[in-house]
Amino acid sequence: MQSNLRSAVDLGSGAGMNGSRGRAVARTVGSVIKQIVVLLLAIIMLYPILWMIASSLRPQSEIFTNMGLVVTHPVWQNYVAGWNALSYPFGRYILNSLIIVVFAIIGNILTCSMAAYAFARLNFRFRGVLFGFMLLMLMIPIHVIVIPQYIMWNSLHMINTFVPLIVPKFLAMDGFFTFLFYQFLRGLPHDLDEAAKLDGAGHVRIFFQILLPLMKPAIGTCAVFTFIWTWNDFFSQLLYLTKPDMATVPIALRTFIDAQSQSSYGPMFAMSVVSLIPLFLVFTFGQKYLVQGIATTGGK
Repeated sequence: MQSNLRSAVDLGSGAGMNGSRGRAVARTVGSVIKQIVVLLLAIIMLYPILWMIASSLRPQSEIFTNMGLVVTHPVWQNYVAGWNALSYPFGRYILNSLIIVVFAIIGNILTCSMAAYAFARLNFRFRGVLFGFMLLMLMIPIHVIVIPQYIMWNSLHMINTFVPLIVPKFLAMDGFFTFLFYQFLRGLPHDLDEAAKLDGAGHVRIFFQILLPLMKPAIGTCAVFTFIWTWNDFFSQLLYLTKPDMATVPIALRTFIDAQSQSSYGPMFAMSVVSLIPLFLVFTFGQKYLVQGIATTGGK
């Protein structure tokens, strides 16, 4: 009798162990399958970029006949030819883009955060109405205002200068970033403001010395998005910059095809790879602030 009970208990424990092992194996297999699926999707999404990098190292005759990613005999001359293919070295266009991008980042961070501070911390007349107009700016397509803006800048003789692309950034024209900073400031306690006021601090000191240092995640998010959007902006830069020496990277890449009787795709792909390097570096070093900014502003 006791031996039968003992054998039954052993069978039950063995079945339980086998069941737990089976569940563990199933979870492991499921995790491996998920990782494989994610890896395949990543390869599919990255394939155009990887193919462009590979094509930048191929001769002209192999670019559209070889869809693989392996380069047996790299042609580094494509980078030299692409750098000097246009009226000016490609570094000139990178410098032009960097000038616009740097001032755009400074302008958006400074003015959009100040506007957000006014909406989030100050009580003034028509605050709700003005905040509604700010949100309305997010819904108006750029094509609605592009003609009046062009007429205004043309009457001021500012075409073929960086002014039309930089000055609006210092006027808090990007409502998205104003709303981003506004959402972040709503999450900061008002006790900080009250304590600073008791010490005799005014709004300028409260903003720059107390609140602005706490807004690093939102500032990083604004900087990353502004860099990406401004660096890739083609329409606005094409509209205001028509001289070759004022061209930026997107305009230069488009001009690259028109500058030669037959398109040299190898050098063009080479310069496209060069233009992606700043974006890759900014996203790599700024993704921490980007994730923090989205996480701290999205749920409020």
